[in-house]
This record gives sequence, structure tokens and C-alpha cells, in this order.
Amino acid sequence: MPYPEGHKIKVRGRIIESAAKAFRTNGIRDISVPFIMKGVGLTHGGFYSHFDNKEQLVSETCQYAISDTISLLQKAAEKEEGKPKIDTVIDYYLSTYHRDQTEMGCILPALSSEISRSSEEVRQVFTRELQRMIDFISTLAQINKSTGSAVLSMMVGTLVLARSVNDSKLSDSLLETGKQQAKGIIKTNQ
Repeated sequence: MPYPEGHKIKVRGRIIESAAKAFRTNGIRDISVPFIMKGVGLTHGGFYSHFDNKEQLVSETCQYAISDTISLLQKAAEKEEGKPKIDTVIDYYLSTYHRDQTEMGCILPALSSEISRSSEEVRQVFTRELQRMIDFISTLAQINKSTGSAVLSMMVGTLVLARSVNDSKLSDSLLETGKQQAKGIIKTNQ
């Protein structure tokens, strides 16, 4: 019996979602294709009917994960009334919730160090997606792209450090300081 129309596209989407969750949590190198496929309830043999190789999956996962993050941040900004949307985005991005929910979080702090050692194809996709995040931040804050790059870099770096330390008070302090500094950069450059 043939699969219903659109089945392959749905399965491919589930594989990408599984990969995004796994990569966000454990990085790229430590996650195998069988692990990703198991997360979807499939065997690893079916992987190659959807992707040529793991590199293609990493590239498509980067696209998916950035779109997912932008959508999440847009929703957070829309919910909050009474303060600038960019402040809401910064508050969410540098929240304890985002810090602690790595499997749902932004891939920039999770994968940047690994991407720098990836293939040219993966780095090209990652670069394009990073530009989309910079554009999103710059547009929302009504600042130029150079300042948007600085703000996003501060946010990503803050989150990396807050996730890295084993002292919860220091981690919380890093998040709070990062919020204040990112907002300060924006106010100075609007």
C-alpha cells in the first residue's frame, strides 16, 4: 500500500526537527544519524532516502532552527505590550528559561564553535542564517546592521557563558548584565 501524498515531506520535517533538538543539546559531532532517526522512530537506513549525507542534514537543520528561533522571538515580542519589542526579545533570549532549555534554544550559541570546523557548504548556510538573525535584530531594534551584529554577538556570547558555568548565581548575573548591556547599546545607537 503506497504512502499518502506528502508523507515523505512530513517524515523529512520530523527528521530535521529531531536533528535540531539533538544538535542543540549535544552538538553535531556527538550525534549520529542512527540517533537522529531513532528520535523519529525510524531506522537509520531510511535516512538516505531523504538526505545525501549528514552535512546536508546539518545545513537544512541550521535553516530550520534559525527560522524556529526567529518565529519564537517574534511571538514573544507580540505578546508583550508596554515595552519595546526588542527589549522583550532580549529579555527572552537572555532568560533562565532559554538558558536551561537547550533542546529548544537558538543554535547560534549551541553550534557556532563546531560550525567553524565544518564543510564550506555548512558554513555558507550558517553564514546566511546568521545574517537573517542580524537582520531580524537590526530591524526590530531599528538600528544599523553593524550595531545589530554587536547586539546579537553580545546576546550569543552571554548565553554561551551563562550555560558554561556551574555557579547558578554567576550564570544569572551574566544573563542580567547581558540584558542591560545589549539594551544600552541599542538605546545609544537608535
